[in-house]
Amino acid sequence: MLDFADVPRVDLTIDGADAIDDRLYAVKGAGGAMLREKVVAAASDRMVVIADGSKHGSRIGGVPVPVEILPFARASVLAALGEGATLRLREGDPYVTDNGNWIADCHLDLADPLTTAAWLDALPGALGHGLFLREVDGAYIAHGGVVSRLERDAPSR
Repeated sequence: MLDFADVPRVDLTIDGADAIDDRLYAVKGAGGAMLREKVVAAASDRMVVIADGSKHGSRIGGVPVPVEILPFARASVLAALGEGATLRLREGDPYVTDNGNWIADCHLDLADPLTTAAWLDALPGALGHGLFLREVDGAYIAHGGVVSRLERDAPSR
């Protein structure tokens, strides 16, 4: 197996999602690795999501959006994220990502996901988030024994 730090490009990334919609906007990160997953997706020529029908809807929402935060900035980031944000805990302690950071699970207004993502991208101390809005190129959704295929009409990245 290769160390990703030594891999400049990836042909294809296949991964799951916590939620995905018809526009191929996805929420990822329930497993806590969304920052690394986003780095891999950005280095990929193509990213495909595989999900069951319970995770698909006409619009994303209904699941918390994870935000990876610098522990040093915990108080200010949580304050900026508002009452809908909670620090993810494991056995009473902050959940620590593979990068040594913490995660806040956030119930955010996703009526305009692009604006929400831009706001999160600009928030000092927020290192990454689980909104994948331009990264996903295609999806396979299994529902009731039938698999549907979704494709992005035009390149988005």
